[in-house]
Amino acid sequence: MDDIYFKKSYGKLYEKIEGGVVEEYYLNSPHGLIKNLFIKKEILSGVAEGPYYDITTPYGYGGPIILECKEGKKETLIKEYEAAFQKYCVENNIVHEFVRFHPIYNNAADFDGCYDVQYKRQTIQTELSNTENPLLTEYSASCRKEIRQALKAGVEFNVIHKPKDLEGFKRLYYTTMNRNAADSIYYFDDEYFDNCIHFLQEYIVAVEVAYHGELIGMGISFACGENIHVHLTGTLKEYHHLSSATIIQYALMLWGRENGYKRIHHGGGRTGELDDKLYLFKKKFGKKQELVYYIGQRTWNVPVHHKLHGLKEAANGQMNF
Repeated sequence: MDDIYFKKSYGKLYEKIEGGVVEEYYLNSPHGLIKNLFIKKEILSGVAEGPYYDITTPYGYGGPIILECKEGKKETLIKEYEAAFQKYCVENNIVHEFVRFHPIYNNAADFDGCYDVQYKRQTIQTELSNTENPLLTEYSASCRKEIRQALKAGVEFNVIHKPKDLEGFKRLYYTTMNRNAADSIYYFDDEYFDNCIHFLQEYIVAVEVAYHGELIGMGISFACGENIHVHLTGTLKEYHHLSSATIIQYALMLWGRENGYKRIHHGGGRTGELDDKLYLFKKKFGKKQELVYYIGQRTWNVPVHHKLHGLKEAANGQMNF
């Protein structure tokens, strides 16, 4: 599966943030092949027979994915995965798993019987290959108007594939995060951006938007396989009337079409509400079809979970797992 979220190099970006180590599990069966990429983090040290761990999908999307499957054997393959992965978790002191399923591949539907799957939110995509002109079939009328007005006013854009650094982006990004009082999960430090270049430079697509020579907006995305995933955007507030955030997506759409990608995945809003402002902004770029983002959980080692829960209560709730 050639998608950025299933690459171990992507997972390594979040080792520090999640406080763990990225690992991969493969079930290679006569019926097919399943992969699960996750970050393993210690939840309690100093316990007899420990330490114990929780695992989680790195920030974004992922989860267990079927890479190969013989015809008519999907149900059998998934049952094999469930039994084998539980054995693996018990042997490796893994207690609980949190999964962020991938909206494009809908692996939540395949693994619904293995996990407690819950709806999280809608996500937006711009179809690039399954349409004659995404500007007409995917973009809203108001969005097209913003683009025309911005370009007429003299706004320019530049697309950089495999940028050498992200220094220009960081300045705009930190300005945007501070302005929006963003949650800590969205606030990445200098080390994170250095690691983006170190681990994923070949997949990064940066879009610069300028007005009279001044950088007023910039976005970074990951282009891998058939998909482009929008990652982060930074803009200057004083130039919002020039629709720099919209121009970033327009430029990315043109580049994606020229380079043969099938879709741009924008993600969803900050909440699951249909009036979420970020969701409504992204919806302007994807009229044809929305995708659904699910999360999942599974306690793979129930006896140890109960044991640790008792220790947590004894410690007055000081442990977080």
